[in-house]
Amino acid sequence: MTTSNGELLGLAFMAFFIITLSSTARYYFKFFCFIAFSVVCAVGPVPLMLFRPRDYRNALIPAYLCIGFGKMLGASFTVRGKENINRNHGGIVLMNHQSALDLIVLAELWPIMGRSTVVAKKEVLYMFPFGLACWLWGTLFIDRQNRDSAKSVINKEAKAINEKQAKLLFFPEGTRGNGDKLLPFKKGCFHVAVESQAFIQPVVISKYHFLKSKAKIFNRGQNIIKILPEVSCAGLSKDDIPALMERVQKMMQREYEQLSEESLSINNISEVH
Repeated sequence: MTTSNGELLGLAFMAFFIITLSSTARYYFKFFCFIAFSVVCAVGPVPLMLFRPRDYRNALIPAYLCIGFGKMLGASFTVRGKENINRNHGGIVLMNHQSALDLIVLAELWPIMGRSTVVAKKEVLYMFPFGLACWLWGTLFIDRQNRDSAKSVINKEAKAINEKQAKLLFFPEGTRGNGDKLLPFKKGCFHVAVESQAFIQPVVISKYHFLKSKAKIFNRGQNIIKILPEVSCAGLSKDDIPALMERVQKMMQREYEQLSEESLSINNISEVH
């Protein structure tokens, strides 16, 4: 049984009609396209990546493609505070986590931060071929169920922060949050920062007002990424970690509120609290 061109055209028109009228259908369609395209962008350059395995530069082509496609879907970002980046030393980069669209934030930061790597759960490594691409651009895989193993892997990376001037990117909240308050930070990244006596570079992304998961809304929006001045961990010990966490979270929370308020104005949105 074959399907005629007329039937295919009719199905395509119906799909377009539903997506145009239904915000829910449009929400799922956009996310499907974003995830599918992100995977294609990541695995497409794998043959080229094989020539320099574990090199952060392998992610540059996928990053530029991801940024471009994000703009097509309506998720655009402006980066501020580039003058606060020092590529002459390594450090810990902390970002607030809101959605899978944070991949675009990583794509924006990757080319300007210098030698960078991210932390991911080990299960991602086995998601072939995406896991292979992640490994090739230097992703650090940890077993979250095995604390000793995870600590060992991250401690090795702590040495790379100083020896290779690497930037280790973290989402300290540990899970996605899209409210007015940042979620409590996890201690892991702060342990690495203190262990390596490195700098912490807070990065704050304005609230995604254009994206509402519960209401299944994915509109167009202009968002702000702000790179804040570094916080030195020189001379700090494990006993100083709670105070360090509180200091950094308050700094990021204050900036998050300001940027999110500005984002409302930029996007001409009136939000009722």
